[in-house]
Amino acid sequence: MPIDPLLRRPDWLKVKLQTGENYRDVKSLMRENDLHTVCEEAHCPNIGECFENRTATFLILGNTCTRSCSFCAIGTGRPGPLDWEEPARLLHAVQTLRLKHVVITSVNRDERKDGGAPIFYECLRLIRENCPGTSIEVLIPDFKGDHDALKLVMEAGPDILNHNTETVPRLYRLVRPQAKYERSLQLLRRAKEMVAERNIMTKTGIMIGVGETWEEIVQTMRDIREQGTDIMTIGQYLRPSLKHLPVECYYTPEQFGELKTIGRKLGFKYVESGPLVRSSYHAHEQAQQAEGVLVLNAGRMVPPRREFARSRLVPLSLASTGIEA
Repeated sequence: MPIDPLLRRPDWLKVKLQTGENYRDVKSLMRENDLHTVCEEAHCPNIGECFENRTATFLILGNTCTRSCSFCAIGTGRPGPLDWEEPARLLHAVQTLRLKHVVITSVNRDERKDGGAPIFYECLRLIRENCPGTSIEVLIPDFKGDHDALKLVMEAGPDILNHNTETVPRLYRLVRPQAKYERSLQLLRRAKEMVAERNIMTKTGIMIGVGETWEEIVQTMRDIREQGTDIMTIGQYLRPSLKHLPVECYYTPEQFGELKTIGRKLGFKYVESGPLVRSSYHAHEQAQQAEGVLVLNAGRMVPPRREFARSRLVPLSLASTGIEA
């Protein structure tokens, strides 16, 4: 049975919001550059800690998603056209914050065949070109299984390719009605195959507390590890509002610790497991623990694509390239 929405959260899920000078600076920087963060859009419980540490997970391709996942607070609907100036504004924010590790994610753009992958590519290219000491993690959608979209992102050479599995296969229709469990596993496997000779790690995350069994959690971890995935995150699902999927149970910190132990035994290089863990929570530390180095592909230059103008980041010839505007 779902938990009574009026039931108080356990003490280990209570977070004091930090709203100091750094927090205000980061929020102001995002508004000044017309940028979005998943920290804000998804009502992340760690936003105070991360903003106070002058870190954030950038949300590109707008803040309107074409999917309606029952756990997610990001707005849904039909988004506007791609903003080809967004990568340059994101670069400015990265430079202003002097980030050593940047995490970039996006909404789903299912109205586009490429899923918005060209914007991911340009964000990566500009950061590589202008911030050679910064490592880059991308948290991508499934691109509806489009191989070319995934290939374009991988060609840009992120240090970590993250795609969240989110939940166990039995609950996909309830939690992620427009997604497919096997498609997410396939993406993780394909990404690993594309970079077999390069030092790029793959990563995924799930949330628990939406009705899964312990056995289903462990089996999902096995499925993910079989795709060669290096890093896994596991966190407690927290209901963003009464309109969203109810919480079925709260797992204890001890249970999260047990899942971390299971994950290490399965062969993951690193497992971040805890009640308040989110996919990009302590992302830089995860990368360091998994690989033992600070920057994985520092100094690797990403060539500008012929179909994107270098100056204004707009397509040179949409008709000839097939890239959507």
